[in-house]
Parts: sequence; C-alpha cells; structure tokens
Amino acid sequence: MRAGFGSNILPTPDDLRYAQQFGATDIVPSTAHIPSRDGLWDLQDLVKLRLTVESYGMKLTALENVPITFYDHIMLNGPRRDEQIEKMIANVRTIARAGIPIFGYHWMPSFVWRTPEVLIRGGSVATAFDYEWASSQPLTHGRVYTEEEMWENLEYWIKIITPVAEEEGIRLGIHPCDPPEKSLAGIPQLFSSYDNYRRYLDIVDSPSNAIEFCQGTISEMKDSADDGIYGFIREMVERDRVLYVHFRNVNEPNPERFHEEFINTGHLDMYRAMKTYQEAGYDSFFIDDHVPHTHGDTEWGHRGRAFAFGYIQAMIEAVQKG
Repeated sequence: MRAGFGSNILPTPDDLRYAQQFGATDIVPSTAHIPSRDGLWDLQDLVKLRLTVESYGMKLTALENVPITFYDHIMLNGPRRDEQIEKMIANVRTIARAGIPIFGYHWMPSFVWRTPEVLIRGGSVATAFDYEWASSQPLTHGRVYTEEEMWENLEYWIKIITPVAEEEGIRLGIHPCDPPEKSLAGIPQLFSSYDNYRRYLDIVDSPSNAIEFCQGTISEMKDSADDGIYGFIREMVERDRVLYVHFRNVNEPNPERFHEEFINTGHLDMYRAMKTYQEAGYDSFFIDDHVPHTHGDTEWGHRGRAFAFGYIQAMIEAVQKG
C-alpha cells in the first residue's frame, strides 16, 4: 500500500515538487484540464504528462473526472450516444497506449451536489449536503429519468467498453454517486448503495470493470451504518475490484444530510478501515480528497492536504508494522 496525491487541475512543477517532498508515490490528475479536440485526447499530450510526473520520481497511475460533455448522451441515451461511445473507446485506447493503467469516471450527469459549507474544528470550512435544499431544485435534464432506464444505459455502455479495456490492458472504475441519494433533480443516483455496486460489477465480471473507491462517499451511504462499511471494503478488495481509494471521512452515514470532516474526526475508524484494506490484500494507493479549508490555506488546500497526506502515510505504516 502506498500514498498518492489527487488534483482537480493538471499538476504544475510546483505541485509535483510539493507531492514529491511529502512522499507521494502516485499522481491522479483530473482529465478536465487535459487539452482535447471535440471530445478526444491526444496521445502525445498524455505521454508528455506521464513523463513529466515520472521526472519527479512518481507514477501517473490514473486519470479521473472525465468531462461530462464527453459522455452525457451515453449516460442518458441521447441522440449522440453512439458517437460519444466511439470517442470514449478511442480515449480509453489512448490512455492505455500512453502507459496510464487506470481510468476513473462516474455516472453522474449532474456531477457532485453540495449545499452551503459548514464550520468544523477551529473554524475550518467543510463542504456539506442537505437534501431538503436539493429537493427544491428544478430538474437538471428536462425530465424525470427512471432507475431502470439508467441501468439499461449503463449496461449498454459496460458491455461495450469492458472488452476494449481488457484488450488494451487498462482498468476502468466508477466513482460512487455523491451524494449517494436515490435520486436528485430527476436523475437516479445508481451508485448509492452496496447492492447497486454489486449489480454493476455483475454486468461484466472482469478486473477491468471495477471501482474508484471513494471511501468518503461510500461512508455516507446508509449501508455504512452499524460498521457495515468495513465488511464492504473487505468484500470489494478480496474481489479485486478496488482500483484506488479516496481516503476521507464524513460526520455520519446519512446521505440526506452530512458534512465532511478532517480525516481523523468523522464517524469512520480510519485505523480500522486501513487495517481492513491491509488484511484483505489491498495493493494499490490511497489519496487525499475534499480536505477542509484551514486558516491561511491556499485555494488548492496545501495545508489541509499535508495534514491528510501525513495521516495517510502514518496509517499505512501503523498497519504494516502491526
């Protein structure tokens, strides 16, 4: 097990030096800022990004957060679905041929929902969600979609893209819906329960069809109450479906109303979680995610990330040394 940094921007030399100095082994940048032409990434751009990361002694192990405009018609069965599928197939092949082994994406046509922030320890600012506010918002995509049609769209996609990933030797993983509510503004949130994740993995039972395991979002699910999350971690790791982990914490397992916390102040026992990954045979990396904004911090959260990253490394060392 090892520790990596995630970033919602393309890493600059300063970002990479920072990650290197704090001991990161793996880098996971967002794809939103990778240059593209009509929904297609260029092999040269991805190779250049990988080589830049490697020049700082780390690995570009994954890409995540593909722009919604690349595949919204795939998620919602729009008129450009087949066109977008062809382009996404090309992108998966490009990622693999650039030497990047993991591609993380999501199934949220409306992306992540958050409501006004809250103050936590010492006046730090944390993101939050309140379903009462969200339920008053208008439909995001013009009408109400049913859960079964969303499943049909997902199954159509998974059955096409998984063989491509297998052929190219790349692994694909879906992030849980955040927040894991059953439906928001007319869009069913498929990845909002443990059973729905099991249903997804059974569409095509393949190592290339896996999970971008956001522990924070999964810990918001009602399934995570009464210590259920530790069993789910073990189940998914033993099934070899956890590609990497967003190692973060929230205040309670309640998808209707929650706020994020410091890594050591939420409802999860982070040592127990880390120990469960280790005992189940997990052999990938953990990254910081959604850190609270602390006094004097930067917009990216250098101070908050340093705290979370140091904590992650200490947890890894603690469980490895027993």
